[in-house]
Amino acid sequence: MKNKLIIAAFCCFINTYGQKIEKVSLDKNDPSHDCYTAILPEKQPVSGYLVLIPGFGETPERTMQQTDLPIRCAEKGILTIIPTLSDGVMSFGVDADSQKSLAAIIEDATKKFNLTTQRFYIGGFSIGGSAAVKYAEMALSGNFKNKPVAIFAVDPPLDFERFYNSSKRDLRLSAGSQPNQENVYMVGRIEQIMGGTPDDALKNYFAVSPYSYSDTEQKAIKSLIKIPIRLYSEPDVNWWIENRNSDFSGMNVLDCSAMINELKRLGNKQAELIVTENKGYRKPDNKRHPHSWSIVDNDKLIAWLLEKKG
Repeated sequence: MKNKLIIAAFCCFINTYGQKIEKVSLDKNDPSHDCYTAILPEKQPVSGYLVLIPGFGETPERTMQQTDLPIRCAEKGILTIIPTLSDGVMSFGVDADSQKSLAAIIEDATKKFNLTTQRFYIGGFSIGGSAAVKYAEMALSGNFKNKPVAIFAVDPPLDFERFYNSSKRDLRLSAGSQPNQENVYMVGRIEQIMGGTPDDALKNYFAVSPYSYSDTEQKAIKSLIKIPIRLYSEPDVNWWIENRNSDFSGMNVLDCSAMINELKRLGNKQAELIVTENKGYRKPDNKRHPHSWSIVDNDKLIAWLLEKKG
């Protein structure tokens, strides 16, 4: 009886907005990690599936509060998988353990919902977008079985050497005042993931980052030369200066623009940087923030995904 209750708790069905939502855990004893939420189209069979990775600290429920992309996808016949990786909502996304967890979740979902022959898309927000790009690089390099036909990421940090250095700079400039606690945390977490600072472990930064400005061999992005990829960013630098004491050096658009430029120069004619203006607002109170899910036009994104045949 106890086992039946556990299964019922971790594999539940909810009807909302006319869609069916199923929660699945790979670890039946702990639903806080290695699990996913599936948003199923009402009509079957599906026309493809999207793995949509939340931002750092973000639950699937929070993701669905911030964006109606999964619901809009369901209306178009696309099944959406929102994963929670090995470290729960605090997963870093690009590290080996997170990527292994993501691959296992995708494999489980493809079997559970009979998606093996369906078109596979992957995307995410912030570090979730970093994880999506990293997974695509790994899969297209032959490390993972399930290979996406298109990628998108919403304002992701891609170059963790740049991310680390900009965070350290913020701490230095904050001398005598209260530093940004997110940057305090990220400096320590990045050092932990990479095994040191860029001075100590630059090769690890190259190996783990989805893109590295300093890597003259462009190792990470070469597997992406033939795949459609969209990166979204809203570079409202004055908002960042006034509200976060930050500037372009601390903004993810620096990575996004550099990566798309290099992919184009390597021959990817389907690499795009979508730059928006005054679209970044966070729900439920519509508070202004350019680093938000809302910078994406979901209908246009879905139309773009459906064009990709693989």
